[in-house]
Amino acid sequence: MLSALANGKSVVRGLSLGEDVGRTANIMRQLGATIEEASGLFLVTGLPQGLRATDEQLYCGNSGTTIRLLLGILSGIKGTHRVTGDASLSRRPMDRVAIPLNLMGVRVKGEGPAITPPLTLSGSETLQSIDYTMPRASAQVKSALLLAGLFAHGITIVREDVRTRANTEEMLSAAGIVVTSTDHGDGRVVTVEPGRPQPCEWNVPGDPSQAAFFVVAGLIHPRGDVKIAAIYDGAERLGYLSVLNRMGAHITQSRTAEGLRLHVRHSELRGTTIHCSEIPSVDEVPALVVAACAAAGETVFVDMSELRIKESDRFTESIRLAEALGGSVEVDGDNFSITGMGSAKDFLPFEFDAPDDHRMAMASSVAAFCGQGGVIHGVESVDTSFPGFFSLLTSAS
Repeated sequence: MLSALANGKSVVRGLSLGEDVGRTANIMRQLGATIEEASGLFLVTGLPQGLRATDEQLYCGNSGTTIRLLLGILSGIKGTHRVTGDASLSRRPMDRVAIPLNLMGVRVKGEGPAITPPLTLSGSETLQSIDYTMPRASAQVKSALLLAGLFAHGITIVREDVRTRANTEEMLSAAGIVVTSTDHGDGRVVTVEPGRPQPCEWNVPGDPSQAAFFVVAGLIHPRGDVKIAAIYDGAERLGYLSVLNRMGAHITQSRTAEGLRLHVRHSELRGTTIHCSEIPSVDEVPALVVAACAAAGETVFVDMSELRIKESDRFTESIRLAEALGGSVEVDGDNFSITGMGSAKDFLPFEFDAPDDHRMAMASSVAAFCGQGGVIHGVESVDTSFPGFFSLLTSAS
C-alpha cells in the first residue's frame, strides 16, 4: 500500500504469498499502481499523480486488515469507491473505522443499517485532520486513520489507552512521513503530518502471529525442538511470548539485524491468567488455547470480547476446540477458563470444523499434530495468510 502511494519504484523482499496480500496487490493495481514479481522480489511503481478511483469493485476477500487500511487510503482519493469482501468479511462490523473517517469528512455507508461490507465510500480532497481517542484497542483502525491523515489538512492525532502494534508508524517513518509516537502509561499518542510516502526498499521480516503456532507446537510436542529465524521484533506483537514464558516455556530469544530468532524446546506448561491487553489483536489466542489445553491447571482468558468479531466467532470456536481436545471449560461473560490435561499426549482424537477461519484451522492442526491426531475440515482458509503452513508443519516431523 505504501509503495503504491509513492511516486516511483519500490522493491519489496520477503513478501507473503498469502491470498490477503495478493488481493491487496490486486486492489492497488485497480487503483493505478504497477506491481510486478521478479526473482522473488515485488516491484511496485506508483503514479506521479497518485492513485485514482475506479468504477470496479475492490474485493478484499477475507482480509479485515486490507479493508480497514484501504478505507483510510480511499478517504483521500476523490471519487466513489465500492469495497466488498467474502461472506465472512461481510459479517464483520466496520463502524469502528467508519465513524472516525466520517468525522474527517468521508462518507462510509453499508447497504443496510449496519456498516458491514459491501461498503460505499466517497473520497474527499478536503479531508480534515482529526484528534481521535480510540474507544477500543485496534491497530487496524489506528492505521486507517494514519493513512487517511496523509491526505488531510493539518496534523492527525490518534490516542490509544492500550498500545497496539507499531508496524504502520515505523513504515510511514521509513517512507519519509513525519510521525511522532509518545507513550504514556499503558497507552500511546501517535501523530502524523500530511505527505506522500517516498519509494523504498522494504525487507519484510517473518510474521510473529504465524510463528506463534510453531512456538506452541515446539513447546507441547513431546520431542519439541524448534528454531524460528528472523521474525518482526515489535514489542506489541510479542505479548504471547511473555504469556508462554509465564507458563513455564523454554524459549530462547536472540536479536539480530534481520529480526528476532527463537529457539523453542518442549516444556511442561502450567496455567496462568491472560488479559486481552497483553495481546490487543487477540490473533495469537487460538494458539494459546491449544497451549492451555496442554498445560497443568487452569488458564483464564480475560476480556476476550474482541474474539467474537474476527473471521469467525473465535470466542465460541476456541471453547469448542478446547472441549474437543478434552479440556474443561467454564465461561463467564467475556471471560473463559480452560483446565488443561497437563500434556498434549492426553489430547483426545477429535474432529473439528474450522469455520472459514485460518487461525482456528492452524490451531486445531497443531493440536492434532502434537496430540492423538484429528480430522480438520475447512483448512483451505489457511491459504489466506499462510499458504506454506502445512508443508512446514509436516516437515517439522
